Amino acid sequence: MFRMSRLFLAACVMGLLALAPVARAADVLMMATTTSTQDSGLLEYLEPFFKKETGMELKWVAVGTGKALEIAKNCDADVLLVHAPAAELEFIKAGHGTDRRQIMYNDFVIVGPKADPAKIAGKSSAEALGRILKSKAGFVSRGDQSGTHKAEQKLWQQAGITPDKDPAYFSAGQGMMATLNMAAEKKAYALTDRGTWITFADKAGADNPLAIAMEGDTALFNQYSVITVNPDRCPKVDKALAQKFEDWWVSPSTQQKIADYKLKGKQLFFPNAGK
Repeated sequence: MFRMSRLFLAACVMGLLALAPVARAADVLMMATTTSTQDSGLLEYLEPFFKKETGMELKWVAVGTGKALEIAKNCDADVLLVHAPAAELEFIKAGHGTDRRQIMYNDFVIVGPKADPAKIAGKSSAEALGRILKSKAGFVSRGDQSGTHKAEQKLWQQAGITPDKDPAYFSAGQGMMATLNMAAEKKAYALTDRGTWITFADKAGADNPLAIAMEGDTALFNQYSVITVNPDRCPKVDKALAQKFEDWWVSPSTQQKIADYKLKGKQLFFPNAGK
């Protein structure tokens, strides 16, 4: 009798559990993005707004854009936030991504020793790079196929210079912050996005041996875009969630948040969705 009662009780409990509503895990999106969006603090600033306004949880890995695109090709990300337009268009042309939408921009700057030994202030980017190598002042490249590295390679190409074997050219093979630290140690020049530069300079304070040496060239424009990984190639990608992600970035309220994000009064990114 006792044994029968225990079996009956167990059956009742199992029946109740079967009838109880199953708690649904929060919708989660995996994003592969560039280091500048993390190093600048932008993602940490926007993530709580994203979660509150979409009900989704956003996780990300911050690497160079080249690596981010490879992660997406391997179906290890649902969406991208990157800044290498030519590589992005090639990614989409090859069928790996869909629905690329631009969301914001800033620019690249060339930073170097405060004394500017190569005298590049006021020069074009092409002339500046030539002067840096000629002066033997040193140039530190990210060397990691990131968006910044790709932009740098394009500038060398436009200048008609192949720097790789020049003894004044150094490849860090690391992220932007590490590259700037290396340039500071070597008292050399480097190309950086302005957002990461502002963050680096703020952290370094008065001990920072670097300063912006050259800026303002139209060739230094730096566009950021979001892309959905192609669900036809990567079936685990939820197209509806990815669409919701992209819609959030281009919405007027998010665009205003991007404009509002500043570090000690300096704006790091400028919204330009739909322009």
